[in-house]
Amino acid sequence: MIHTRFPNRLVMLGFGSIGQGVLPLILRHIDIAPTNITIVTAEPRGKEVAAQYGIRFIEQAATLENYRALLTPMLQKGDFLLNLSVDVGSVALMQLCQELDVLYLDTVVEPWAGGYTDPSLSPSQRSNYAMREAAIALRGMAAGGPTAITAHGANPGLVSHFVKQALLDIARDTGAPVATPPPCADRAAWAQIAEQLGVKVIHIAERDTQVGDRPKKPGEFVNTWSVDGFVGEGCQPAELGWGTHEKALPADGRRHESGCDAAIYLLRPGASTRVRTWTPLEGPFHGFLITHNESISLADYFTARNADGSVRYRPTAHYAYHPCDDAVLSVHELAGKNWEMQPEKRLMTDEIVRGMDELGVLLMGHQKGAYWYGSRLTIDQARKLAPHNNATSLQVTVAVLAGVIWAMENPRRGVVESDEMDYARILEICRPYLGEVVGVYSDWTPLQGRAVLFPEALDTADPWQFSNIRVV
Repeated sequence: MIHTRFPNRLVMLGFGSIGQGVLPLILRHIDIAPTNITIVTAEPRGKEVAAQYGIRFIEQAATLENYRALLTPMLQKGDFLLNLSVDVGSVALMQLCQELDVLYLDTVVEPWAGGYTDPSLSPSQRSNYAMREAAIALRGMAAGGPTAITAHGANPGLVSHFVKQALLDIARDTGAPVATPPPCADRAAWAQIAEQLGVKVIHIAERDTQVGDRPKKPGEFVNTWSVDGFVGEGCQPAELGWGTHEKALPADGRRHESGCDAAIYLLRPGASTRVRTWTPLEGPFHGFLITHNESISLADYFTARNADGSVRYRPTAHYAYHPCDDAVLSVHELAGKNWEMQPEKRLMTDEIVRGMDELGVLLMGHQKGAYWYGSRLTIDQARKLAPHNNATSLQVTVAVLAGVIWAMENPRRGVVESDEMDYARILEICRPYLGEVVGVYSDWTPLQGRAVLFPEALDTADPWQFSNIRVV
């Protein structure tokens, strides 16, 4: 099905697993000539895939010193820059696209190379919070300009649309149906829905069970999506949106000194911080609290304020991620080497023999306890649905596709976050590629079984306190 026609040029910056996976989807669902697409990437990986589709392939790294000279000749008014790279400054690219009147989308707000671990920067300055603040600070100069969608993959991105659908499901099932969902631009109306339902915590709860035909070797980092991306995120401070129901800041928790104040960070890497969470098929498990843009944007978006501007309601929001088992082993080895990357990296693709990615949002604290809504996509389903994808990558690539289509359909929106986009339109485009999309209620809480087996200091008055959810 062709969703839209795009007669202009599209430049794809970066061509790793997500670039290779989204290319056939773009050609399948957008009426665009292959000769109008150019790939610019820092490494030769994927060159044969580009050749398969007749796409121009340029092997050239974009750097702080050369990005303007490299990209400006390839872009003119009405074109599209699709940024799927790592180590390239997203905010700089967004500024360039506003100057050139070019559409833009990325899956994460990236710093220039080294920005995630720069010792000259404080933890706050190298956080996702700070990078998001820098991106949304462009809204003023971009108002009415070309659409620039920031942080729209699976998560961040798709999960924000899952949250809205989950809220509507809970409202329906608790006798508080929303007759007409408000526009996504109406943040206050959506915050009021979440507040009235009593949602205290939102987890991006993900369990990846994909398994390859060969185990991880010592000295090798194995993952089902970008190794560099995962390690970069994992080495940043753990970050989470901080809810109004929380009673006390963690001992290693810190607030930021500027910005929206919707989130905190911990004085430890996300890949060494674990939290208790739940998905329907896996049940209870420990996930990594990896920093992500949606942890901050969701908490900010669903903030309800009093007439004087003071915050009345805000949910706690964060990622709770259990990657494939070989990636868990890789993280354990990485931590033991003081966060120095292993000499070998392997992205699992063709060698995957079974498993799925169970990716969704877990909304907790409301009348019915906990509600998970999301995608269960197996490796077999992913391979049948689209080439050059595994279960994890397809959940990202179809969300990238949907974001690109939405930007083309809404070309003058300026800087836009995932939470502000039309959730129904995005889910309509994505749903055929998400496997089984389900909503499941649960009576799970982070307290279950703990007081009996391991007596400890628990807040039994409110199971949804972060102190109960964090693994210490």
